[in-house]
Formats: sequence, structure tokens, C-alpha cells
Amino acid sequence: MSNEVAIIIPAYNEELTIGSVVLRARRFADTVIVADDGSTDRTSEVASLAGAKVIRSGVNRGKADAIMRGFAELEGAEYTVAVMLDADGQHYPEDLPDVIAPILSDEADLVIGSRFMDGSSMVPAYRRLGQKLLDRFTNIGAAKTIGDTQSGFRAMGRKGVQNMDFRSTGYSLESAMIMHFVSRGLRIEEVPIRVSYDVPNKHKKNPISMGVEIVNHLIIEAGHRRPLMLFGLPGAVLGTMGIVLGTASLVGAYPFGWSWAFQMSMVQTLVVLGAMMTIAGLGLSSVSHIIRGQAVVEPVKVKELDAKMELVQVETIRR
Repeated sequence: MSNEVAIIIPAYNEELTIGSVVLRARRFADTVIVADDGSTDRTSEVASLAGAKVIRSGVNRGKADAIMRGFAELEGAEYTVAVMLDADGQHYPEDLPDVIAPILSDEADLVIGSRFMDGSSMVPAYRRLGQKLLDRFTNIGAAKTIGDTQSGFRAMGRKGVQNMDFRSTGYSLESAMIMHFVSRGLRIEEVPIRVSYDVPNKHKKNPISMGVEIVNHLIIEAGHRRPLMLFGLPGAVLGTMGIVLGTASLVGAYPFGWSWAFQMSMVQTLVVLGAMMTIAGLGLSSVSHIIRGQAVVEPVKVKELDAKMELVQVETIRR
């Protein structure tokens, strides 16, 4: 198995755990790349001593940048499966055979190691609440249901690696990857994995700021990929609420106990805001379809031209 698998481990100030993670990972792969994201401790040194190939950034650019640099390092390498693994020791490298199995059997292009599938997750309650919120946002943006959208333990075949051509920053990479792969029609599967939160750097980054960063990216991505869902549908709901409230005002009904003047001001606000959001959703949807259409139509035109040229060549030969 080892010569089929390449493992990428993004790391930032993980000198306490990186050695163990690399040694355990090397049992399943000949190629283990540690992308050191500007660590100020001995992360690079320890990883190198453990047998990893280390690529180091002089400054901290974020997890997404480290992962992308790791994949760039794989260009020209011999491997069948590329695996993403966190450096903090939360993941069990021993679960790797289960994670890569759907790739090797050609059942998936991307496999996500899910912490929730076996029903006995050790994820703390406060973190699971935040995870579920991020899962919901990601699933809406991707129009696909994934149980654990934020897991960093992932595997992909060469087709998946070839589609790692999207932009992402910081900790939004996991969500961005799902939305991008779904838009490309790639197959995504989940398998259960174990996880441990009894690690030295479990609070390395504030979960609230990390969540805000991810949600901000998701809103931008959803606005690009599914503008009708993000703007059009809420706009239609707000507009409908305004119309219903306006109708109530005309018949003298005041369901919330507001004065007539205040209720009418709310009607105007809801209708105007709803109309603006609906128009924005429709406009962005049209632009998005035009952009996607250009990306699809142009290759088709090239194929049609090639077919015509081939036909002309055949006719010329016959003559």
C-alpha cells in the first residue's frame, strides 16, 4: 500500500505531536509531506527527523495555503491516493486504510473521514454545535448533504487532486473543497473515523473566530454558486411576509399589536427589502449561468470544429 499513498500534513507550531503523527503515517505511505506554515518552534526539525519531506513557509499564511503547497509538491510524483491529515494528533493514521478504500475501489473521488458516523463521537458538545452550523451552511452552498464537512482527514484520487484548482483561505478549505468538487460532478463519500481531543494544542485557534472566517467564506461562495438560494428565496419570503402584513393592515388586523403607522412602515421595509434581494438573486443567477455557459460552450465549439475539420479531411482523401 505504501507506494500508492502520499500524505500531506499541514502544520503550525506542532513540535509536540508532529513526530508521532509522521512516524505513524509512514507505516502506510512512502511519501509524507509536512507543509510547515511558518512555525516558530521545532516543527520542521522534528518532522524531518521523523522521516517526512518538509516544505517550509517563512510566514504563517493559513491552513489552506499550506495544503495547496503540499499538493503542488506532489506534481510529477508517483501515487494513487493523496491523503490530508492534521498534525495535532487528533486523527488516527491507523484509520487510513478505511479512508482510502473507496478511492482504490473507484467508488469515490473524495473520501471524508467522518467523526459522527458511528454515533459515538468524542467531539465536545460546544464544538459539535458549531460544527453542525457549519455543516448546514456548507450543505446549503453545495446542494449536497455531508455529515462532517469540517473533517481534515480526507483522501482523494488523482482526479480529485487535478481539481484542487480553487481558491481558499485559512480554515475554509474543507468547505470550499466540498462545494467545488460538487460543482465539478465529483463523487464524495464518507467513512467513520476515530478522533481524540486530548491533544496539547487543541485550542490553538479561537473556535469563534475560526467559525466566523468559515461562514464568511461560505456566504461568498454560496452567493456565487447558488445566488437564488442565498438571496432570491429569502427575498421572496420577506416580500410575502410584507404582502401578508399589508393585507392585514387593510382589513384592520394588527397581529403584533403594533400601531397602524408602524405596521405600514414594516410592510414597506419587508416588501422593498424582499424585492431588492429577489432582484439581486435573479441578477446574480443570470450572471452565474452566463459565466458557466461560457466555460461549457467554448469546449463544445472546439469539438464541433475538430469534427468538421476531420470530415473535410476525409472528403479530401476520398477525392
